[in-house]
Amino acid sequence: MSDRAPIAPTPQGAHAVLVVDDEPHACKWFARLYGNEFVVLTAGSVNEALALLEQRGHEVAVLLTDFSMPERNGVALLSEVRVHHPHISRLLVSAYADKDVAMSAVNQGQVEKILEKPLDETLTRQTLRHALTISRERARDQALLARRAATLRETLGFLAHEVTSPLATVSGYLSAMKNLQEQSGSSSDESLLAMINAAQRRTDYAQSLVSTFVQSARDASRGDSSARLFASDLVQAVRDEYPFEPSEADWLACDLMADFEVPGRRDLLYLVLCTLIKNALIALRDARPAEPLVWVRLLRVAPAPGLGEQPAIEVVDNGPGIPAHLLPRLTREPVTTRADSGGSGMGLLFCQRVMSSIGGSVSVVSAPGEGTTITLHFPFTEPHQATVIT
Repeated sequence: MSDRAPIAPTPQGAHAVLVVDDEPHACKWFARLYGNEFVVLTAGSVNEALALLEQRGHEVAVLLTDFSMPERNGVALLSEVRVHHPHISRLLVSAYADKDVAMSAVNQGQVEKILEKPLDETLTRQTLRHALTISRERARDQALLARRAATLRETLGFLAHEVTSPLATVSGYLSAMKNLQEQSGSSSDESLLAMINAAQRRTDYAQSLVSTFVQSARDASRGDSSARLFASDLVQAVRDEYPFEPSEADWLACDLMADFEVPGRRDLLYLVLCTLIKNALIALRDARPAEPLVWVRLLRVAPAPGLGEQPAIEVVDNGPGIPAHLLPRLTREPVTTRADSGGSGMGLLFCQRVMSSIGGSVSVVSAPGEGTTITLHFPFTEPHQATVIT
């Protein structure tokens, strides 16, 4: 038996080893043998361990559990700990007969190391020391990320205030100017009034973007996942809030019957859809057909031949189309056909990156003179029924 002096627990933070085994004498033997170096807590079942972690999870740095236990096995415990207590290092004790199951657990990332029965004291001590070090490093990293996230939220809140205040002032000035122009009744002022209205729409749109990002940051800080976002909600938000030029809102038609729940952040997906709508409207302005149309619909479609159907948002316009040689490059590099008017080509690249981050993708189909179809492919979710809006 080692004569190493016990490690003094840190005043704050995780420092203990939780041992879970349905055989009481095994827990007592472990605490007696390793208690001279580690703070050892014990539990006799998965449910008992989870109850202890509910109360004292912040103290536990390492969880070592037997695999074979009644009702629920050790892998089930470690799977829950991985989700609810990510700072804890997860170790599994298994007999040779359980090796295949244990290896499967390792491959799935539920277990970080396996110790085989009977435990070798030297190896076990080394493993516990290493696991304790890893847990403390992990806890420090998580604390650092939390501080950075808090700083980012505070910075975003400050910037939102600094941006929203002048935007509100500008909006107020524009409303006052609009009232004055309308009261004057001069037909020569119609162009000025049109410019004021356009500026008002863009100001309101900018305010809505700031509010959306601030709300997303607040929800993330609270871990708020209760608000479910459906594709129809996203389309309707764009329909209501996008700063359409006069009559351009009439170009938009929507079919929202094949609704589905959307993963990912609302603010980013909102910007993605706004980007596609904006590109379609600009294309129609540059080469306006007799009846301009931007058709947004929800559907199920395969992202590539041979793959299964996935939920998708499709944006179709009947504009001039895109040259064939540009299509393969659109979602891989900055490409624009409007460089002379300020286009950067970053719009579709941004859309692709956002969709990739949630496990989705973007596809573009177009031909000169035949319009453009851009499809956002989402990971599969359960269907949700909605309505048709025209």
